[in-house]
Amino acid sequence: MTRGPIRIAELAERLGGRPVEGDPDFAIQGVGSLEEGGPADLGFLRSATFAGALEEARIGALIAPPDVDVGGRPVIRSSMPNLDFARAAALIAPMPHPQPGVHPSAFVDPTAKVDPEASIGVQVSVGARTEIGPRTVLHPNVTVCDDVRVGADCLFHPGVVVRERCAIGDRVILQPGVSIGGDGFGYEFNERGEHEKVPQLGNVVLEDDVEIGANSTVDRARLGTTRIERGVKIDNLVQVGHNCVIGAHSAVVAQAGLGGSTLVGSRVFIMAQAGSAGHLTIGDGCFVAGRAGITKDLPPGSRVWGFPAVPEHRWHRSTVLVRRLPELFSRLRALERHLGLRPEGRRPRDE
Repeated sequence: MTRGPIRIAELAERLGGRPVEGDPDFAIQGVGSLEEGGPADLGFLRSATFAGALEEARIGALIAPPDVDVGGRPVIRSSMPNLDFARAAALIAPMPHPQPGVHPSAFVDPTAKVDPEASIGVQVSVGARTEIGPRTVLHPNVTVCDDVRVGADCLFHPGVVVRERCAIGDRVILQPGVSIGGDGFGYEFNERGEHEKVPQLGNVVLEDDVEIGANSTVDRARLGTTRIERGVKIDNLVQVGHNCVIGAHSAVVAQAGLGGSTLVGSRVFIMAQAGSAGHLTIGDGCFVAGRAGITKDLPPGSRVWGFPAVPEHRWHRSTVLVRRLPELFSRLRALERHLGLRPEGRRPRDE
């Protein structure tokens, strides 16, 4: 979907006055990849490394770094082509916005407050005393339970569930199937050695500009609040346990998991399939590599890899040594035989 053609010079101006080379009146109709874009589309080059793909490309115009040859096409020059292309795409092909109002099939409790500018879709359920802010969109089959507060300009995709007493800030995006405020995993053994459920009485707070990917879950606190601070981005299939806090502008990538009461600082990156035990602190600015297992607190600025997670330089050194183990073992065995510490022809159990 596009808003219609836009002159490349106008687009460059709206991107912050970026310089344009070539025809300033080139009319951009849409956006596309180098492989599939057409002669009226805008594409982008990350760097000169990808310039070879232009030889067979039909793309009409580009956003590209300075001094990269684009084969005579109209081009917006940018030191951040990926970011500027993302901004351009939002201008050229904006997301459709449903009309305000409540669909006839939706259920809105009489005590709920839905702003007249909000859009409530097919089969949506809005619970008692819940508040939905202006321009917020609830797509089909969203369930927002009792006593929830949802701010302005939020976007909840189909199948989202927000449990009771949770609070959602402004401009929050929840992708399909996200669960906010489900019970944390809390049980105690009783006198008969059976699991007995611990009531989860807290809530979840998502601050402004949070986005959470499809089928991710953020559990409500046992007591108090599970909090996702401003600007946090969470990928698909992530589990955030009860009473966790994720600091502002951090990112958690696919299939990662945080045990209950994990405290994550600001601007932390937790990569795919990494996990933490509960009741740990991950300091500001840490980087946790994919599949790393965090078993102890991490000081601010740590970069860790592996399981159990160790500093990056130590992990790389260990990886090199592991690859050399067969060679080192053979050398050790030969040395033992040379010194007469191992009889010839006898194979130890570990060979």
